Amino acid sequence: MPTLRFEQPHDDSKLEDWRYVHNEIIPADPLSLDDVRERVARHRLEVAYLGEVLVGCSTVRPPRDGTATVIARVLPGHRGRGFGGQLYDRGAELARRLGAEVIETIVLGANEDGLRFAQRRGFVEVDRYVAGVDEVWHTLRLP
Repeated sequence: MPTLRFEQPHDDSKLEDWRYVHNEIIPADPLSLDDVRERVARHRLEVAYLGEVLVGCSTVRPPRDGTATVIARVLPGHRGRGFGGQLYDRGAELARRLGAEVIETIVLGANEDGLRFAQRRGFVEVDRYVAGVDEVWHTLRLP
């Protein structure tokens, strides 16, 4: 399996890469560069590359009351090659180092690949909510 290169986005170029992946996978909730600048101050963000090619990104929301959220996103053209697993494993490891006892993820319902990925990893749905018109979000947790 090809190995990804991971970078924490600290400059506008890398923040823009993170934003691009997010907005491609979650078009229902597009973020501006200013939104991403605010997120990088609260969460742990990473961008993943195969060589110089942008493949995906991740978010780790540090634990609150022992629960952390880990989100791995892979651009559609790069799915099915183990990249989501690499992103997720790095995020889960970081969440545990930060003190997480429980790991959750959040997936937009329209992202069927993302839901299947989470379920294959053992996540089970614990909550679902609707935002906007026909925007169903699933919160899944590792048992």
